Amino acid sequence: MSSISVPSINLANHFLIAMPNMADPYFARTLTYVCEHNERGALGIVVNRPIDMTLQALFERLSLSMRDRALADAPIYFGGPVQTDRGFVLHLPAGEWQATLKVAGPREAMIGLTTSKDILEAVGRGEGPAKMLVSLGYAGWSAGQIEHELSQNAWLTVEAKDAILFDLPADERLPAAMELLGLDYARLADQAGHA
Repeated sequence: MSSISVPSINLANHFLIAMPNMADPYFARTLTYVCEHNERGALGIVVNRPIDMTLQALFERLSLSMRDRALADAPIYFGGPVQTDRGFVLHLPAGEWQATLKVAGPREAMIGLTTSKDILEAVGRGEGPAKMLVSLGYAGWSAGQIEHELSQNAWLTVEAKDAILFDLPADERLPAAMELLGLDYARLADQAGHA
């Protein structure tokens, strides 16, 4: 009898949906977009937790000018508990920036995660990517940690959809991701509370 090797999962370009029983306050009721997942671990951005800061305020803090006033009130997000003093820009298309992780998708519709200031300078000039979400901090998992958490039923996973990331208000993203699985988050939370 030969042993069958189980392929390792790659959750890049997937949503992690925190289960209602998630006790970790950083991740309770969160939707996280996984940007990278490999044998060394995983990196993601929480995409449904706006903080009390706008893009205009971030630009002022970084001494950047913003000519495109349409984006001034865009919210900044809590991206996760790691490096919360550092900005991460999730955007479409990926484009060509100094420090960009190209996540997934065809070249013209590839999502990028950029940490270099040049993307914000371009946004200030009105030359930034078509769609973006800016966070402070990110979520990180060591090798095997995310797989362990999945085995403990801490998360549900589903392939990400750009429209949920970039076109919906923050408070609609988690329920919309649940709908991709045919589930209702409110009903799931209610059932988990009465298990």
